[in-house]
Amino acid sequence: MKAILQRVLSASVTVDKQLVSSIGKGILVFAAMAPGDTEKDAEHLASKVLKMRLWDDDNGDRWKQSVQDINGEVLCVSQFTLLASTKKGSKPDFHGALGGGQAKALYEVFFSKVQEGYKQEKVKDGVFQAMMEVALVNDGPVTLEMSAGPSGQK
Repeated sequence: MKAILQRVLSASVTVDKQLVSSIGKGILVFAAMAPGDTEKDAEHLASKVLKMRLWDDDNGDRWKQSVQDINGEVLCVSQFTLLASTKKGSKPDFHGALGGGQAKALYEVFFSKVQEGYKQEKVKDGVFQAMMEVALVNDGPVTLEMSAGPSGQK
């Protein structure tokens, strides 16, 4: 399981020209599920997302506050392309990503664990397997890669 976190001032997801979700200050999370990933991996990654200290505190000390500490928002977006292999040729290979139904079920576990670990109304979602337009205003920029399970270290 792999995730890319971006600290944002705002982010949104649009599908078929319809706004699906939007957040203000917080974290945009792109998440991908790999074969062998488990619900425990999803729970572990969700906890890490919420606890990651990406903001300065009121005294200006760097990397002291999490999204929860700043009362920010979280936008989760499924993105299997994070697990693409580009080792051969010029066409990405997506065999490292978990397939449709299994990926959706595990992504839903991840998303629900993020909601359960924080405030449900502060955690938004994209649309699984939809062609999404994701817009963001990056804050920093601050972008981190996180992983759990067979596709990465815990």
